[in-house]
Amino acid sequence: MPNHKSAEKRDRQNARRNAANTGNRSRLRTQIKKLRAALAAGSLHEARALHAETVSIIDKSVQKGILHRNTAARQKARLTMSVNKLALK
Repeated sequence: MPNHKSAEKRDRQNARRNAANTGNRSRLRTQIKKLRAALAAGSLHEARALHAETVSIIDKSVQKGILHRNTAARQKARLTMSVNKLALK
C-alpha cells in the first residue's frame, strides 16, 4: 500500500496505463491470429483485407510503445510474405 499521496497517484496512473497497454496488446494479438487463420484456411480475399488492417495495427502498436520497431518490421515482413505466397498458389 502506498504511504504518500504521490505514491497513490502513481498507483492510479500505473493501473490506467496497464489497462490501456493490455487492451492494445490484446487487439494486436487477436488481429494477427485472425490473419493467420485466414492464411491457414487459404482464403486469399479475406487474407488481403485482414493484412491491411493488421499492418495498420502493428504500426500503431509501435507508436504506442507496445512493440519494438524491429519486431514490428519482422512481423509485417513475415505476414506479407505469407499473403504473397498464398496469392501465388
